[in-house]
Amino acid sequence: MKMSKVLLTAVAAVGFAGLFGGTLSANASSKVNSYIESHNYKPAKVTKSIWSGFPKYKYRHGVGKPEGVVIHETANPSSTIYNEIAYMKRNYNNAFVHSFVDASHIINIANTNYLSWGVGYPGNARFIQFEQIEVHSKSAFAHEIANAAWYTAYLLKEYNLKPNDAAYDGKGTVWSHGSVAKHLGGSTHTDPVGYYASAGKKYFGQKYTMAAFYKMVKKYYTAMGTTTHTKLTTATYKTVNQQAKLSSTYAKYYLYNHVKGSNKNAAKQKWSKITPKVGKTYYVDMTAKKSTGSTWYRIRPSKNSSKRYWVYSKVLTDVQDVNTSTATATTASADSSADSASATSSSDSSSVATSSSDTSAASTSTSSVSASN
Repeated sequence: MKMSKVLLTAVAAVGFAGLFGGTLSANASSKVNSYIESHNYKPAKVTKSIWSGFPKYKYRHGVGKPEGVVIHETANPSSTIYNEIAYMKRNYNNAFVHSFVDASHIINIANTNYLSWGVGYPGNARFIQFEQIEVHSKSAFAHEIANAAWYTAYLLKEYNLKPNDAAYDGKGTVWSHGSVAKHLGGSTHTDPVGYYASAGKKYFGQKYTMAAFYKMVKKYYTAMGTTTHTKLTTATYKTVNQQAKLSSTYAKYYLYNHVKGSNKNAAKQKWSKITPKVGKTYYVDMTAKKSTGSTWYRIRPSKNSSKRYWVYSKVLTDVQDVNTSTATATTASADSSADSASATSSSDSSSVATSSSDTSAASTSTSSVSASN
């Protein structure tokens, strides 16, 4: 993305040698690709640092349904990855992308299930987008290309997309910003073509091209093999007005932002978020009955708290309905009504599990989840 203004806890990344069961097959047509192979580079870890300030708009086919990946370059030779990210957060109304890549980092700061705006209409509604920072050595450029190609393959696998170079007919899944501008419009930018050419010539005596980059993506994608995703279970949700006490066995389990195994974005949360204390009363505004038979509760640390977290049923004890029917005084009745309204104010309703009904406090990290419990 030729914009000096646009800038953007870890998911485990697999080492290139282990990922490919050895080394990449040689690519004699590209000195950069051959250099990466000969040095057996490992990818950086994908650091998830999702910022809650970004807007969330669905892709044209729906949430979690991108159609490809766009590769950008910041066109700012003096910036760092963290400067770019900070700048983008301040100026996201102008443009933003999902992630940033350099020689040592792959940092994902916007949820890839939702669109970003870095290429204009209509590309924004179709593609995941990430930026590359300009680096300044032979080794750094090779590392950055390896990270960017691996991350592109990773995203394609994540969303069940097959590699297809969009440069020729504008119908693929791997795009430069230049290809988007050429085939779809919405921009006049050509990145990262110029950066690739100049850095390749400077450090390797040969211009690097998007065609060579695409070959790297295909090698990594093929070497990743078949991706097996944990099958999500369904859950039936019910709005309630209850309270319960924290069990003495709570530490054996975890706090979650979604029902574990019923939402692909379910991730463990720190117990400190609810100030845990055995016997302390927490408020329950929703239950979830998973198809596996287990029951989950969505709790709030205090009656009027906006923070909500999911816990397995064994985390709680003495679960009771909040009784508001016995209040007779006018003030008491009003208070009870207010409490009831607060407890049921969530837009969630009883239904089969969906990402919209399974809401909670925003999570800044993700991890793999199983369907157990």
